[in-house]
Amino acid sequence: MDNKTIWHKKVICQCLSLLPLEGSPLLDYRMKKLSTESLLKIFVAAQLDEWNSYADMEEKLRAHKKLREFLELSSISGSQLSRRLNDLPTEWVQEIFSRLIAKVYTLTNDSPGLDGGIGKLRIIDATHIKLPAGLCDWAFVSKEWTVVKMHTRLIVTSADTVFPDRILPSTGTIGDSEGSDVLIEESDATYVMDRGYINFKRINQWLEMGEKGIEFVIRLRENHNITIIKENDLPEDPMILKDAEIQLGQSTYRVKKPLRLVEYRDEKGRTYRIATTRRDLTAVQIAEIYHHRWAIETFFKWIKQHLRLIKIHSTKPQGIWNQMFLALMAYGAALLVKLETKTKKTIFEVLRLIRTYADKSWNAFLKELNRKPTRTSKGRQKVPKNKEPVYPFVGTVAKVTWRHKWLKKK
Repeated sequence: MDNKTIWHKKVICQCLSLLPLEGSPLLDYRMKKLSTESLLKIFVAAQLDEWNSYADMEEKLRAHKKLREFLELSSISGSQLSRRLNDLPTEWVQEIFSRLIAKVYTLTNDSPGLDGGIGKLRIIDATHIKLPAGLCDWAFVSKEWTVVKMHTRLIVTSADTVFPDRILPSTGTIGDSEGSDVLIEESDATYVMDRGYINFKRINQWLEMGEKGIEFVIRLRENHNITIIKENDLPEDPMILKDAEIQLGQSTYRVKKPLRLVEYRDEKGRTYRIATTRRDLTAVQIAEIYHHRWAIETFFKWIKQHLRLIKIHSTKPQGIWNQMFLALMAYGAALLVKLETKTKKTIFEVLRLIRTYADKSWNAFLKELNRKPTRTSKGRQKVPKNKEPVYPFVGTVAKVTWRHKWLKKK
């Protein structure tokens, strides 16, 4: 594609062009109106441009002539989209997601990871998506808990670049540690996990992976049995309470190799006990690694809030699994835009601009993306508090009586 074509291409079409959607003829057998490639592009466009329902998708496609031409569609119905989403093999959607993440890896391979020798991280955790109990009895967990889970591996390549490279969709009955069987593989990155992933049998397997085993940082529960083998010198940082070599577990039910224990207290006074294989870092760095685990909680909140993953388009298992991958493909497309344009803006700022300029030219989008801020003000300055109470402006419509209690608070 020549540069002129790219510059004048609609932003939403250019974003969809980033998806590696080499079609499979078997999937499109007898599908004359809506190809699988067009189907996936519609749902990713829906995530990128906030189309919240099937009716919304129909209206947006009718209004976006250039997008319909790009998708090679004359018209489409919401019922057809619903049927195809439920019938689409999740294995193929997962393959497309993996190809997209491979493109992200290519652009982040040179990243050294977090500063100070910490390197790259792989954070493991799961999030719940609540479903309507009356329509999704297959996802029943308890009387008030009908959910599916998305077990996720989040890659941290730098302080401002994180992305999921693999997920395991499941019903809510699958425990976190079971998800680790799929998500934890041999890698040069350090795995970071919460207490739900403590399982001695699995930890022994991690220690035997490859020649050196995998590196991990995992939080221990208070009731885990530990035997201190050797106390290490503590740093001057008062937040570090203990640094030692330990044996985790007792008798036959234990971790076969010694681990390092770092115990620290955060700024709110909460105590954390961390087991790790990283002996090349200081105790402060180990505490910092575990602190970065919060990135995955922020990511889950981000995709639910900005990509509306909480609003399901299907009540059938395969349709919901597909929606998980499609939401992450939209995240990957926005991240590719951020990486390829080398902008300093956050991924949310990039996504917001994609939505604002969705029907504009790519050239107009890039101009706004690279626009330098014009604001020179330092912001609102603090004004010294007046000794006399300042009454808020209430207009002339309401009737107000000021209470002594309110004045006292001020």
